[in-house]
Amino acid sequence: MISTQFLLTALVVVLIPGTGVVYTLAVALGQGRRAAIWAALGCTFGIVPHLLAAALGLAAVLHASALLFQIVKFAGVAYLLYLAWQALREGGVLRIDDRPQAEGGWRIARRAALINILNPKLSVFFLALLPPFLSGDAARATSEMALLGGVFMALTFGIFVLYGLFAATARTRLLASQTAMRWLSRGFAAVFALLAGRLALERA
Repeated sequence: MISTQFLLTALVVVLIPGTGVVYTLAVALGQGRRAAIWAALGCTFGIVPHLLAAALGLAAVLHASALLFQIVKFAGVAYLLYLAWQALREGGVLRIDDRPQAEGGWRIARRAALINILNPKLSVFFLALLPPFLSGDAARATSEMALLGGVFMALTFGIFVLYGLFAATARTRLLASQTAMRWLSRGFAAVFALLAGRLALERA
């Protein structure tokens, strides 16, 4: 169950920068600490559908259905390209600016959640990650997967908040340089576009 091995494995997985981390950093640099926490919260809750899919066996269905996998995948690709555009365009919600667009926390969190929801590889990932750490008691499998998933979500939220707070601390220095803000916005746009390309190449 919740062994040291599971905690270390989950921690390593969460620490590796992925799309959620990139989004959290972009939001933190663009809008500050409060926005970073909302972004981390959204990324964390975006995991829930994939944990449920793994627990209920739906991940196996997604993995087996090439059409369903492709539909979710290309929705995710389109969404990442949309985020890249938002980082580039004047007044975009992910553009780093000294006068950022004021946003409600739920909007920031909703965008973050969609990043994970529209990544079909996450369901398959949890289907592979969690079962090896179960006790082997079929009657407790669902509750054990829920507990392991909850621990994984807690680690995700904590680590993403740390990433976001670190980036928000650097924000005040970056605001002094229009050139730095412009190139950072371009950099985040390029990263989102590259992540979209990588997702497009994924196979079920």
